[in-house]
Amino acid sequence: MNNLRAPLLIFGYGNPSRGDDALGPLLLERLEAINLPHVEVLTDFQLQVEHALDLQDRDKVLFIDASVSCTAPYAFSRLQPQKDTSYSSHVMSPAAVLHAYQDMYGTPPSAYLLEVRGERFELGEPLSLEARSNLDAAFSFLKELCARSDLREWRQLSTRPTTPSTRRKTEP
Repeated sequence: MNNLRAPLLIFGYGNPSRGDDALGPLLLERLEAINLPHVEVLTDFQLQVEHALDLQDRDKVLFIDASVSCTAPYAFSRLQPQKDTSYSSHVMSPAAVLHAYQDMYGTPPSAYLLEVRGERFELGEPLSLEARSNLDAAFSFLKELCARSDLREWRQLSTRPTTPSTRRKTEP
């Protein structure tokens, strides 16, 4: 086990070439600019089973993604491991990544999802005005989260439990 890993992993995913789908990676860019201690950031276009390895030796994991189904400006919720149909495709949900971790290593770290409301996801689209505003609000919330290390505080801020069926953005 690698004891040099940061206790908090923040994983933002999305395709920067698809308009508001860039919200996760854009939040990570802002977070990296303020260089918080004890926080590691990771970004990718989508979640894969291999990302379960990135959860090792973490106290908390925060997944960040754009969503057309959450209320604006964002939703923050606790995740539970759950096997879902995403195993049969190239894209996994955060809950499925947690389930893969659980199958390989046992109990996963506490995990949460920050969904940022997006409107436009077409290839080549710029970030929408609504998404820019939601990005600003989500970044303020993200800084507040990073300042709180106690899991009880994170649980209190959580709006609802999330399962794979409650968070799907419309794929183009």
